Parts: sequence; structure tokens; C-alpha cells
Amino acid sequence: MRKGLATGSLLVFMLVAAYAAVGAPSAVSTEAPRVTTAQIIVSAFEPEVEHVALTSRDRVRPRAGEARMWDVVPVAADEATALLEQLVMAERAVRDPAVTGRELAFMGHLQQLVYFRLIERSDLRDTVFSGIPQDVRRAADLNIAAGANLWLWDSTGVTELPEWRIVPAPSIHDLLTYYGEAEAEFGVPWYYLAAINLVETRMGRVRGDSYAGAQGPMQFMPPTWDMYGEGDINDARDAILAAGRYLRATGAPAKMERAIWMYNHDNEYVDAVMKYGEVMRDDPRAFRGYHGWQVYFVTANGTFLLPEDWSKN
Repeated sequence: MRKGLATGSLLVFMLVAAYAAVGAPSAVSTEAPRVTTAQIIVSAFEPEVEHVALTSRDRVRPRAGEARMWDVVPVAADEATALLEQLVMAERAVRDPAVTGRELAFMGHLQQLVYFRLIERSDLRDTVFSGIPQDVRRAADLNIAAGANLWLWDSTGVTELPEWRIVPAPSIHDLLTYYGEAEAEFGVPWYYLAAINLVETRMGRVRGDSYAGAQGPMQFMPPTWDMYGEGDINDARDAILAAGRYLRATGAPAKMERAIWMYNHDNEYVDAVMKYGEVMRDDPRAFRGYHGWQVYFVTANGTFLLPEDWSKN
């Protein structure tokens, strides 16, 4: 469809060391309705997990067994043994139904930062990956490979922060409901819709136009929205249904990779979306972690965390 936010700095922040400076912004079906995987997952996630914005500038380096401080911004370790411990702890925590609320949000954010660090620090990577246990090894492999694809989209020549506003992501429950509706109506697997939502706007946290003019949580160009959208381009449900409608029209689900390429004409983007989707297909609970990933923006002057309620003005 276009390179939208991804050609700016939104995708680059996935792969830039997050421990860098945090600045002052610190086809309509005629068949009977189907019960989709996402709908089943929604019920499994009850009660609804509260979204928590991590806006504090305080920091903590968590280790298993230490007291948890869920309202601070986590920092990835810079030593292989501790980084491995953080990766395993975060990957297991986001899959644990007993981990909810602020703790879940913290662990998702930590998971994000651990992968930042591993991509940025190649000297740590082999040691960490040699020790990852089997239960989270495939997810780790896919996550780092997806991130490496997005590393190629570098725009460190940017010197200005974007004209964005950072808003709360819809809840896990609501997003899974919307993905499930789109899957039921258009046959597009929910986890690919979630992966696009993750890569494009961090589950809808970014409110504002891309450099190319794409808009909304699923980043539609206005002419494409005029063809496939119904309702409000900035509404999460309307945008996710429009994405399902568009992907179905361009080949999904039978030709999923082609449909994603039509969504964004970049092979690395396609591969990243497919890989994040595979993680959630393998274990739908992985979505809980991705829901906690935050908005980082890289500029020539450093990498900035854009917390909830941040705006340039």
C-alpha cells in the first residue's frame, strides 16, 4: 500500500539501542459466522488486562527474584548472562496468565528492549542465544530476525521529532475482538493483523500522519482508505476491519505474503510481519507481550521514548 510510518523512524526505533538517551519527550462473506482463534483468545484473557502507560523516567535493571518496580522504565542489561536472564524472564512472563496489569506492561516493554540490545550488540548475541531454553527459543529466533529486517530501514538523518501525539493503545481484549471480527469476515488470520498493527503504530499508540501521509492505527493512505475503509480512519476497529478487507482483496489468506507486500512494498517489512505473526500463531499469548511495546523515535540527536500523552507541541 505504501511505506508510511515505517519509512520514517517508527520502524527504526525497534532496532536502535533503547538505552540511548531518553530525551525530554522522554468481499462480504455469505457464510455463517465463524468462531475464530482470536475470539477464543479473548475469553482466555478475561478479565481484561488494564493498559498501563510506562511514563516514568526512573529506571531499573530487573533480575529474577528482585523486588519488582512495575511503574518504571526497564533497562536491558549490558552483560550476556544478565541479558539472557531478562530475555527468558520476559518471554515467560508475557505467556503467564497470572502476570497481568502493570507487571505485564513492564515485562512487554522489557522484552522489547532486550531485543533492541541484542540487535545492537552483536558481541552479546551468540552467548545469549546459546543459552536460550527450548520453550522460548523459536520465539526469540523469530523476534530477532524480524527486528533485523527492520534494522535496514534507517533514517537517522532525521533531526526533528514527528508531529505525532501518543495515545493509549486499546486494551488487549478490545484489539483481539477487532482482529477476530476481521478474521471472521475476511479470513485474514488475526495474528497477521496484529503484527501489522504492531509494526505500523505500536498497536495504535501513534496518532498522526506518516511522512508519506498515511494515517490511523493501520496506516492507510487516504485514497486507499476511500476504497477499503468504512467509518473513521483513526478508529481502531474501523481501521483493523479495513485492513482485513484490503488484505482479502489483495490475496489473503491464500497468498498472505503477497497481500502484505501489497500493503507495504518492501520485502523486509513483509518478512518482519510474517515472523511476528508466526510468533503469535505458535503461541497466541505472545500478543500480550507485543501489546506492551512502546514508541521510540530515532533521530540524529539520539533515540527518544515517546510516552503516552506526549505530543510535539
